[in-house]
Amino acid sequence: MSDAAMRPASSGARKALLIGGGAPNSTLIAGALAAFLDHGIEFDVISTAGAGALMGLLYTVPRGGDRRGALERWMEAGVSDEIYRYFPVNYKVFMKPGGTADIYRQWLAAMPWTRPFFDAFGGDSPSGPQADWMRLMLASLSPSDLTPNSLGLCAHLPFAEEAIDFDALRAGNTHFYINAYNVTQSRMEVWGKDVITPDHIRAAFAFPFIYPPYRIGESDYIEGAAIQPVNFGALVSDSADAPGLHRDLDTLVIFDILGSEKLIRKPRGLYDAWVQSIITPLVALARQDVRLFELEHNVDAVSGGPKRRLLKVDLMGGIPAEHWPEVTDWSRSNLRRLFEIGHAAGEAFCAEHGDLLRQSFGPADAAPTVQPVPNVLTRAETGAAARLQTA
Repeated sequence: MSDAAMRPASSGARKALLIGGGAPNSTLIAGALAAFLDHGIEFDVISTAGAGALMGLLYTVPRGGDRRGALERWMEAGVSDEIYRYFPVNYKVFMKPGGTADIYRQWLAAMPWTRPFFDAFGGDSPSGPQADWMRLMLASLSPSDLTPNSLGLCAHLPFAEEAIDFDALRAGNTHFYINAYNVTQSRMEVWGKDVITPDHIRAAFAFPFIYPPYRIGESDYIEGAAIQPVNFGALVSDSADAPGLHRDLDTLVIFDILGSEKLIRKPRGLYDAWVQSIITPLVALARQDVRLFELEHNVDAVSGGPKRRLLKVDLMGGIPAEHWPEVTDWSRSNLRRLFEIGHAAGEAFCAEHGDLLRQSFGPADAAPTVQPVPNVLTRAETGAAARLQTA
């Protein structure tokens, strides 16, 4: 079948932002997105995976509407260095699991004297060593139902509702997508803005072992970025069975914070070795994702040239050599440093490509004509006879 025959009708969307997975170094993305806001850069389509979903949503529809402020607040997810130096665990993001732990946190969040400590994106949320010490004490007192039979270490993402305005997401003109892997049906699923809820965000964050699989309906889900760190397929897939919803895109901007081999290094201790066991395979997956797209899915069959502009934001180029061992730390100083590096990278990118990205190519609010959102081929299925199923 010819390319023209497979291509769905134009969605009117021409510029897309793809945000890959990655958590502690996600302030690189937050900083770059803040630079985009400073330069008036907007996108018709945003496709995300893993922690990239939270960054994309803070950039697009934060609760309260202060987009830049929400991105800056993400730095506050880091633990004060005075504490992190001796206890290198982010108890502000990763919380104890279980029903009694949920009730405990809800009770503290309802009390006026403890509520600010559990509202990370609130304007009155205290920061600094003393506030983080209080959070550590409250976290230590929390009950837990963690046992050897538990399916994950932590409670699912606790602050999606506090951070994101889901009504604004559905009402907005930007097409927004997140992915998650359906372990019940052994397939990747991609959700669009009209169906995304806090449950879908928690499913998209459910990285194995850190979090249990998240159940939606009759299916269990894990983080899609664990399998596909950059969510290309739903946008520009050339599959005749499930063509991408935005195959008329002409410019793709990629944020990838996992594709650098410098993330693979000698660990500093047992806890850091566990972090490296997570990061190492993700680095290879992220590099393969982008390379596979460039070589197999973005080459015009007639001319041999690229079908679309593929612009990569060099988020990691500004990281000093001496700082690489700390890049995956959850310390407050690391998150602030990475935000500043990401902002500088975003400024440089806007200086080079800003005029192109500020051009208006077409109505971003036109609905794609192909529904539902297609699933994405996993690497095991690439080149095989397996068909893409629909979510």
